[in-house]
Amino acid sequence: MALITALGLMSGTSMDGIDAAIIRTDGEGGVEFGPTKFIAYPADVRRAIERGLETAKAIVKREERPGDLGALETLLTDRHASAVQMLLDEAPEEWRRPDVIGFHGQTVLHRPHVGVTVQLGDGARLANATNVPVVYDMRANDMREGGQGAPLVPAYHVALARSLSAAYRSMTPVVFVNIGGISNITYVGDGDPVAFDTGPGNALIDQWVAREGGVPFDADGAIASEGSVVRAVVTRYLDNPFFQKDGPKSLDRNDFTLAEIGALELADGARTLAAVSAEAILKSAEHLPSQPRLWIVCGGGRKNPHILADLRLGAERSDASVIVAEDAHLRGDFIEAEAWAYLAVRSMKGLPLTYPTTTGCRRAVSGGMLARPR
Repeated sequence: MALITALGLMSGTSMDGIDAAIIRTDGEGGVEFGPTKFIAYPADVRRAIERGLETAKAIVKREERPGDLGALETLLTDRHASAVQMLLDEAPEEWRRPDVIGFHGQTVLHRPHVGVTVQLGDGARLANATNVPVVYDMRANDMREGGQGAPLVPAYHVALARSLSAAYRSMTPVVFVNIGGISNITYVGDGDPVAFDTGPGNALIDQWVAREGGVPFDADGAIASEGSVVRAVVTRYLDNPFFQKDGPKSLDRNDFTLAEIGALELADGARTLAAVSAEAILKSAEHLPSQPRLWIVCGGGRKNPHILADLRLGAERSDASVIVAEDAHLRGDFIEAEAWAYLAVRSMKGLPLTYPTTTGCRRAVSGGMLARPR
């Protein structure tokens, strides 16, 4: 089957910038990897998004753009258009003409219990700016079918699982772990994938070190390396009823806060929240069809050595292994951007993006809106 060149754009819950990646795919098993680029948000854009998260709490209908959200949507769309151009300018000639762009946008509200999810991003504006068709708004159809609207990456994880080396393919079931602002997992075994959010990833750590240390994130876990895990705080977080629920389940960035952490020292807080992230992921195995044999860690959280060490220690107790994406020759920083490119192709072909086992939708459904340049 002919491969389609697709460019994916992802701006996640960490709000640090835009991941852009180009792949070629048939939207099923075949994937070829092309160029990638990360474009950081300047501080003023990040602050604008943070304000937007507060404004978005007033949204009742997903089309609403109260306050400055309309202006923020335009700003972010134009930032994404610039990211596309920067990636294409640097790409080898054979990758410079994508057939489609998969556009996630910036999530500012996710309330699956009332069927509302809002990603800021104007697909038509992006299509006109880049002169490339754009598939966007890929979560809405899932929610119309009774799903949580997240996570959407599992369909791509299945394709990646098929691409693993024979040694890793033999270690099934495999679980892909994405540690962004919120962490989520995809279980790939027999049948459809099983997926759900597991709890806070980097978001609480980022909020803590920003509030207490005046820095945007704990680079390479340096702050946490000076601290110790405070078990009572970990227990308070893991006592949240969210962790008792079976999947599918998903979270908004604001569903977990710093309220449980109390008055810790900066380093102890960073180390303790790293433990919360890891233990929440490990706890998710209680809700899987069987114990994983291999965990593949993706996303920014894989660079935090404390999260990774805690994951490995916990996995060893179940005779499982933990590797990072690069160990499997995958690109851990860009899997979600690649996924949005892959999902755009599936959307164009009418193939499922989500399954009852990943989002709770009533049936496997496709989704997304297609905007063509005028």
